[in-house]
Amino acid sequence: MTTSLKIDFVSDISCPWCAIGLQSLETALSRLEGEVEVHMHFQPFELNPNMVAEGEDITEHLAKKYGSTPKQAAAARENIRARGEALGFTFNMDKRGRIYNTFDAHRLLHWAEDTGLQPALKKALFKAYFTDGKDPSQHAVLVEAAESVGLAGDEAQAILAGDDYADLVREQEQFYLSAGIQSVPAVVINDRHLISGGQPPEVFEQALRQIAAETASHP
Repeated sequence: MTTSLKIDFVSDISCPWCAIGLQSLETALSRLEGEVEVHMHFQPFELNPNMVAEGEDITEHLAKKYGSTPKQAAAARENIRARGEALGFTFNMDKRGRIYNTFDAHRLLHWAEDTGLQPALKKALFKAYFTDGKDPSQHAVLVEAAESVGLAGDEAQAILAGDDYADLVREQEQFYLSAGIQSVPAVVINDRHLISGGQPPEVFEQALRQIAAETASHP
């Protein structure tokens, strides 16, 4: 019997551990095929809600935010690259020199939710930033990502030109902040269980199997 699970994946597209977490979660879900039916929703979280329009140099940004030295930042980048590679995701660290505002990307993701293409758009945005080194605050980049997964480019452009979904995105961001989520990725299952961080597939698999068993016995 298949158990239905709701998953809210709270993340930011400028967060490398979110890209790793999604790849890892999808790997775990592929191992549970036939056992669980998942309804996935991507929820907004901005690591840098006050980021300036032109973005910031990533090494300077990390030094200012976390106190990391250039050597520590380089080691962290290599760890992220290797983790991504093991899961089939390409981080081209030499192409990612700056960190940008992601609010418009979250608005576009909110729009895509009812189309069934939200997961594909999320992955396209991760690829645009981490693999291709594009600026996800640029509307042209966001429209290109939308079109690449089959969404209407003219509709995406119209949304980005106005303030559609802005209030809804802020409400969702505030909801998760007030629920105590301070870092991402945060994977919330059935509105009750939280798995934090870019965990290995085995961790997600074990947790999902356990939650599915509990859900099946106490629906």
